[in-house]
Amino acid sequence: MKLYLAVPLVLLALLIAASGVSAVTSGWVLPMNRRHVRAPRIYGWGQLVVAFALCWQLVFGLMISDSGARSSGTLIGAAILLAGLIVMMMGQLTGGSRKGGGTP
Repeated sequence: MKLYLAVPLVLLALLIAASGVSAVTSGWVLPMNRRHVRAPRIYGWGQLVVAFALCWQLVFGLMISDSGARSSGTLIGAAILLAGLIVMMMGQLTGGSRKGGGTP
């Protein structure tokens, strides 16, 4: 993996992680997602898992040179990414009676 691919993915993972931390700690969700998210803390944990999965795949794409470890590492990273997306979907489906206008 080249550096021009790694830098934007690290920045994306940091932005997702920052949004996840704000959702877990204070219940704040980005304005474009407020209408859809019913349980912001669950949604935030999903964002943190997605950010971790992106970093996991970057480590195995950049650092590991063994082809067997690289392929199994990226496959595990894809499974973690899928798990994070499922947790984010659960944050949109379950939860209290949250209205779509403001922060909790």
